[in-house]
Amino acid sequence: MKGLPVPKVAASLLAWLSFGAGAVLPTVPTPASEPVRSFGAAGLLQAGFGLAVVLALIFLAGWAVRRFGLQTMGSGRLLKVVSSVMVGQRERVVVVEIGDSWLVLGVAAGQVRALHTMAAEKSSEAQAAPAMNGIIGANAFSQKLRDALNTLNKLKKRD
Repeated sequence: MKGLPVPKVAASLLAWLSFGAGAVLPTVPTPASEPVRSFGAAGLLQAGFGLAVVLALIFLAGWAVRRFGLQTMGSGRLLKVVSSVMVGQRERVVVVEIGDSWLVLGVAAGQVRALHTMAAEKSSEAQAAPAMNGIIGANAFSQKLRDALNTLNKLKKRD
Protein backbone atom coordinates (compact mmCIF):
# COMPACT_ATOMS: atom_id res chain seq x y z
CA MET A 1 0.00 0.00 0.00
CA LYS A 2 1.47 3.07 -1.12
CA GLY A 3 1.08 6.18 0.95
CA LEU A 4 -1.33 8.85 0.03
CA PRO A 5 0.16 11.81 -1.60
CA VAL A 6 1.00 14.58 0.83
CA PRO A 7 -1.22 17.23 -0.73
CA LYS A 8 -4.28 15.01 -0.45
CA VAL A 9 -3.48 14.12 3.15
CA ALA A 10 -2.96 17.76 4.04
CA ALA A 11 -6.25 18.73 2.41
CA SER A 12 -8.24 16.04 4.18
CA LEU A 13 -6.59 16.89 7.51
CA LEU A 14 -7.48 20.56 7.08
CA ALA A 15 -11.06 19.69 6.21
CA TRP A 16 -11.37 17.49 9.25
CA LEU A 17 -9.93 20.17 11.56
CA SER A 18 -12.17 22.87 10.14
CA PHE A 19 -15.33 20.85 10.85
CA GLY A 20 -14.18 20.20 14.40
CA ALA A 21 -13.23 23.83 14.96
CA GLY A 22 -16.63 24.98 13.72
CA ALA A 23 -18.37 22.77 16.24
CA VAL A 24 -16.24 24.03 19.15
CA LEU A 25 -15.98 27.76 18.43
CA PRO A 26 -19.01 29.95 19.01
CA THR A 27 -20.54 31.36 15.91
CA VAL A 28 -21.83 34.86 15.40
CA PRO A 29 -25.50 34.78 14.58
CA THR A 30 -26.57 36.55 11.48
CA PRO A 31 -28.45 39.70 12.34
CA ALA A 32 -32.13 39.26 11.79
CA SER A 33 -33.71 42.12 9.94
CA GLU A 34 -35.68 44.26 12.38
CA PRO A 35 -39.25 44.95 11.47
CA VAL A 36 -39.90 48.45 10.21
CA ARG A 37 -41.30 50.52 13.04
CA SER A 38 -44.39 52.39 12.09
CA PHE A 39 -46.36 54.98 13.97
CA GLY A 40 -49.33 53.22 15.35
CA ALA A 41 -52.53 54.73 16.62
CA ALA A 42 -50.87 55.56 19.96
CA GLY A 43 -48.16 57.67 18.32
CA LEU A 44 -50.63 59.54 16.17
CA LEU A 45 -52.91 60.08 19.13
CA GLN A 46 -50.06 61.49 21.22
CA ALA A 47 -48.95 63.87 18.45
CA GLY A 48 -52.53 65.01 17.86
CA PHE A 49 -53.10 65.61 21.57
CA GLY A 50 -49.89 67.67 21.81
CA LEU A 51 -50.94 69.79 18.85
CA ALA A 52 -54.39 70.35 20.34
CA VAL A 53 -52.87 71.47 23.66
CA VAL A 54 -50.55 73.98 21.97
CA LEU A 55 -53.38 75.42 19.86
CA ALA A 56 -55.63 75.66 22.92
CA LEU A 57 -52.92 77.58 24.81
CA ILE A 58 -52.55 80.03 21.92
CA PHE A 59 -56.29 80.69 21.74
CA LEU A 60 -56.53 80.95 25.55
CA ALA A 61 -53.76 83.57 25.62
CA GLY A 62 -55.51 85.58 22.87
CA TRP A 63 -58.83 85.41 24.71
CA ALA A 64 -57.20 86.55 27.99
CA VAL A 65 -55.57 89.54 26.30
CA ARG A 66 -58.88 90.66 24.80
CA ARG A 67 -60.94 89.87 27.90
CA PHE A 68 -58.77 91.58 30.48
CA GLY A 69 -57.59 94.48 28.32
CA LEU A 70 -53.87 93.85 28.55
CA GLN A 71 -53.13 96.16 25.64
CA THR A 72 -50.37 98.65 26.27
CA MET A 73 -51.48 102.05 27.47
CA GLY A 74 -49.65 104.35 25.09
CA SER A 75 -49.45 108.04 25.88
CA GLY A 76 -49.51 110.81 23.34
CA ARG A 77 -52.21 109.24 21.20
CA LEU A 78 -55.24 111.14 19.99
CA LEU A 79 -57.61 108.51 21.38
CA LYS A 80 -57.14 107.15 24.90
CA VAL A 81 -59.21 104.57 26.78
CA VAL A 82 -59.75 105.97 30.27
CA SER A 83 -61.76 103.12 31.74
CA SER A 84 -63.59 99.98 30.75
CA VAL A 85 -65.98 97.65 32.54
CA MET A 86 -67.82 94.49 31.50
CA VAL A 87 -71.61 94.71 31.94
CA GLY A 88 -72.51 91.41 30.31
CA GLN A 89 -70.99 88.42 28.63
CA ARG A 90 -70.31 90.34 25.42
CA GLU A 91 -71.14 93.89 26.42
CA ARG A 92 -68.95 96.52 28.00
CA VAL A 93 -69.01 100.23 28.77
CA VAL A 94 -65.91 102.14 27.74
CA VAL A 95 -64.91 105.71 28.60
CA VAL A 96 -62.75 107.16 25.83
CA GLU A 97 -60.91 110.50 25.97
CA ILE A 98 -60.72 112.51 22.77
CA GLY A 99 -59.12 115.91 23.17
CA ASP A 100 -60.85 117.62 26.10
CA SER A 101 -63.99 115.47 26.20
CA TRP A 102 -64.89 112.00 27.35
CA LEU A 103 -67.21 109.72 25.43
CA VAL A 104 -69.08 106.97 27.26
CA LEU A 105 -69.58 104.17 24.75
CA GLY A 106 -71.64 101.01 24.92
CA VAL A 107 -69.80 98.24 23.07
CA ALA A 108 -71.63 95.03 22.13
CA ALA A 109 -71.04 92.31 19.57
CA GLY A 110 -70.85 94.10 16.23
CA GLN A 111 -71.98 97.56 17.40
CA VAL A 112 -70.81 100.63 19.31
CA ARG A 113 -73.22 103.27 20.66
CA ALA A 114 -72.47 106.64 22.22
CA LEU A 115 -74.20 106.73 25.60
CA HIS A 116 -72.99 110.06 26.99
CA THR A 117 -70.54 112.89 26.34
CA MET A 118 -68.93 114.96 29.10
CA ALA A 119 -66.01 117.26 29.74
CA ALA A 120 -62.75 115.48 30.54
CA GLU A 121 -61.74 115.49 34.17
CA LYS A 122 -58.17 116.17 35.15
CA SER A 123 -57.30 112.94 36.93
CA SER A 124 -53.92 111.32 37.21
CA GLU A 125 -53.08 107.97 35.65
CA ALA A 126 -52.83 106.49 39.15
CA GLN A 127 -56.53 107.10 39.74
CA ALA A 128 -57.66 105.93 36.30
CA ALA A 129 -55.58 102.75 36.10
CA PRO A 130 -57.26 100.70 38.89
CA ALA A 131 -60.63 101.16 37.16
CA MET A 132 -59.43 99.02 34.24
CA ASN A 133 -60.57 95.62 35.56
CA GLY A 134 -58.22 95.77 38.54
CA ILE A 135 -55.07 95.90 36.43
CA ILE A 136 -52.71 98.61 37.57
CA GLY A 137 -50.74 100.06 34.68
CA ALA A 138 -47.03 100.75 34.59
CA ASN A 139 -47.69 104.50 34.64
CA ALA A 140 -49.60 104.17 37.92
CA PHE A 141 -46.68 102.34 39.53
CA SER A 142 -44.16 104.92 38.37
CA GLN A 143 -46.39 107.72 39.67
CA LYS A 144 -46.71 106.05 43.09
CA LEU A 145 -42.95 105.50 43.20
CA ARG A 146 -42.30 109.18 42.42
CA ASP A 147 -44.77 110.23 45.12
CA ALA A 148 -43.10 107.95 47.67
CA LEU A 149 -39.63 109.25 46.78
CA ASN A 150 -40.81 112.87 46.99
CA THR A 151 -42.33 112.18 50.42
CA LEU A 152 -39.10 110.55 51.55
CA ASN A 153 -37.02 113.48 50.27
CA LYS A 154 -39.28 115.96 52.11
CA LEU A 155 -38.85 113.99 55.34
CA LYS A 156 -35.04 113.98 54.93
CA LYS A 157 -34.95 117.75 54.33
CA ARG A 158 -36.84 118.35 57.59
CA ASP A 159 -34.26 116.42 59.61
